[in-house]
Amino acid sequence: MSDSPVIEPASDALGVCRGIQRLFARNDVWLLPEMPLRNGRRADLMGVDPKGRVIIVEVKVQRGDLLGDGKWPDYLDFCDRFYWGLPPHLDRGVLDHDDYRPDCCGIVVADGYDGEIVRPAPLQPLAAARRKTEVERLARAAMRRATVAGDPHCAPWGNTE
Repeated sequence: MSDSPVIEPASDALGVCRGIQRLFARNDVWLLPEMPLRNGRRADLMGVDPKGRVIIVEVKVQRGDLLGDGKWPDYLDFCDRFYWGLPPHLDRGVLDHDDYRPDCCGIVVADGYDGEIVRPAPLQPLAAARRKTEVERLARAAMRRATVAGDPHCAPWGNTE
């Protein structure tokens, strides 16, 4: 018997995000968590694929939160592809209803270890100027976060995320 602790997969939002990030990273898609949008919303995960297209993933770990989320369409103006990110145990049947626009929303199921795209997100291309703006915002946010992680003294400066 080993003295090592048993590590259970995380089923909370952080675990789902980790699994999604691992899945996307294997496909050269890099995601930044908790990315503020210019409309005052905050994307759970937002990133860029190898072709420069912007992806947003909205993570839901409880049925009530999924059913009560009326703000998610506000994210569609800021991405080329939109995904719902869910843990394996959450019933995703509701996402097939017209209110959740399955024609433009993909689904990723993930846990703390990994994820799987169960419905690909169709491409809904942003205008080139909007995409450029969003990619630049993501790049600046990532650079700021990396800088502050390396030198917390820089935290008070340039916090326009």
